[in-house]
Amino acid sequence: MELRHLRYFVAVAQEGHITRAAERLHIAQPPLSQQIKDLEREIGAALLVRHPRGVTLTDAGRAFLADAEAVLASVARAADHARRTARGESGRIAVGFTTSAPFHPLVARAIREFRASRPNVSFVLEESSSGDLVAGLRSERLDVAFIRSGLADPAGLAVHALLQEDMMAALPVRHRLARRPRLVLRDLAEETFILYRRPDGRGLYDVIIAACAEAGFSPQVGQDAPRIVSTLNLVAAGLGITIVPASLSRLPLEGVRYRPLVGKPALKVPLNLACRADERSGATLGFVDLVRRMA
Repeated sequence: MELRHLRYFVAVAQEGHITRAAERLHIAQPPLSQQIKDLEREIGAALLVRHPRGVTLTDAGRAFLADAEAVLASVARAADHARRTARGESGRIAVGFTTSAPFHPLVARAIREFRASRPNVSFVLEESSSGDLVAGLRSERLDVAFIRSGLADPAGLAVHALLQEDMMAALPVRHRLARRPRLVLRDLAEETFILYRRPDGRGLYDVIIAACAEAGFSPQVGQDAPRIVSTLNLVAAGLGITIVPASLSRLPLEGVRYRPLVGKPALKVPLNLACRADERSGATLGFVDLVRRMA
């Protein structure tokens, strides 16, 4: 039994006439009659009662018609789902991001706008270190990842540069430098730094260390922390100062004051979007395109 047998039978049942059904199906009447007889033999029951001017359904025919219509409707839905998925209108996107990335408004805005235009695409979100995110892309656990650095080994992956974000100093609220409206990096030369633990925050860590070296000093790192929020909590406790992407200044944290860093060197950190170079998912490719256009 093939799908065409179901389509032939449904057409005959709906038309109540084999000749009219044949015209609707664009086939000759004798082959259609033979196909219906073959179907009845396979089922082992008469589906139609033949009359000189048409056909009517037997009880078995009525039962078979309901199921045949349901099967054909299910096949149509499956085909439509496949087409919509190929066009990127439905599916699933697993998005990874480093600890600092989701604070940038681009990330939330891109997800929100993509979901508004393609409501049948679902998102799975994961926060992790850059190394784990890259591993997730290669193992196909993730589809895209917002990261703060390039890749030492980009084989098989594509990294799209989105933007360069300014960095800001985060100070304890009663710190002497918190009274200034803006700072230069050299102002922090004598301060105790609290930085993100290098394996988890390599991109930001490297940017800060390199900028301090360019400013003529090596930062005194008193403590590290695995997450930006943890780092800011230590700043609030008065254990030191830190430098964070400007988007984190939107995070109101009692006991912390953010101050822009001006002058040379210009302290910026990248925000990049990584995905597999051979990505074929319509939804994922559509999301990557949207993010790049928004950036």
